[in-house]
Amino acid sequence: MPGSRHLRRSEVHENAPVSTLSSELNLILLGPPGAGKGTQAERLREDFDLAYIATGDILRKAVAEGTELGQKAKEYMDNGDLVPDEVIIGVILECVEGEAAKDGFLLDGFPRSVGQAEALEEAIGRLDRRLTAILYIEAPDEEIIRRLSGRRTCVKSGHVYNVYTDPPKHDEVCDQDGSRLIQRDDDREETVRKRLEVYQRQTSPLVKFYEERDLLKRFDGTRSPTEVHDHVRATIATLRLEDEL
Repeated sequence: MPGSRHLRRSEVHENAPVSTLSSELNLILLGPPGAGKGTQAERLREDFDLAYIATGDILRKAVAEGTELGQKAKEYMDNGDLVPDEVIIGVILECVEGEAAKDGFLLDGFPRSVGQAEALEEAIGRLDRRLTAILYIEAPDEEIIRRLSGRRTCVKSGHVYNVYTDPPKHDEVCDQDGSRLIQRDDDREETVRKRLEVYQRQTSPLVKFYEERDLLKRFDGTRSPTEVHDHVRATIATLRLEDEL
């Protein structure tokens, strides 16, 4: 925020309570669509028993439960408008303050812009909490296009194949139940390219934002999910050791 001073990790060590630093693991998953964030989110939740905060899911949950913030979000959604940042952050903070997130959280799908990142940083700071790291999984556009445009989905069971990396035994037919395989509209190449353009324009500046705060950790999304996972785990282990010093 204008006029504010953001502490680097070495400064945080000198000023923050050791108990807070060693007990919490507050992470954000960042990267373009198709980079493998979903796979890593599942594994990290199993590894560290973190509260998983996927903004789309928690908004739908808040609306379904009829919470005050959920009702506000529903008004915008019913009108076809974007839910304002302050409402989304409010729902996120409800999760962060919950019992499930007392030892940390994994945030996926937010922030998507520098403005959102600044607002989130300020809101979390008001809770006397801080982000541990931003896990940035990167992959070239052409690799992402190949991954996403190659996906085929079973119309009956929803099982997903990839014509390049995990093809069915018979073209356009599900191995499990013989149902037809389709390419979803949002997996078509032209749609994927548009999604990547939006990502580069709106979200990629977050890389510089978090690098300046010494929070960004890069991972090669072209490697196998297991290799990426091993790298992420090693990075988190190192961060925890640093915090305990």
